[in-house]
Amino acid sequence: MNKTELIEAVAAEADVPKTTAAAVIDGLEAVVTKAVSKGDKVAITGFVSFERVARKARTARNPQTGEEIKVKASKAPKVTAGARFKTAVKGSK
Repeated sequence: MNKTELIEAVAAEADVPKTTAAAVIDGLEAVVTKAVSKGDKVAITGFVSFERVARKARTARNPQTGEEIKVKASKAPKVTAGARFKTAVKGSK
């Protein structure tokens, strides 16, 4: 499902116009992105949580040459599925 299909599905499920669903989804995306970029955790209980994690500097190896490469410390997004979502996907009750 791409974003357009998601907007159509949300509009049908919530019985609202597609423009309203699109505005809500765009707003959610903007708010989550901004909060996680600042280092805040965003959790939709039972569904999903978003957070920023710090990765330490480390040494990696080039698989073709075997040469050691230093990888700088970085920050990355982390997305975790909630319990209700996992249960629904597994199909168990």
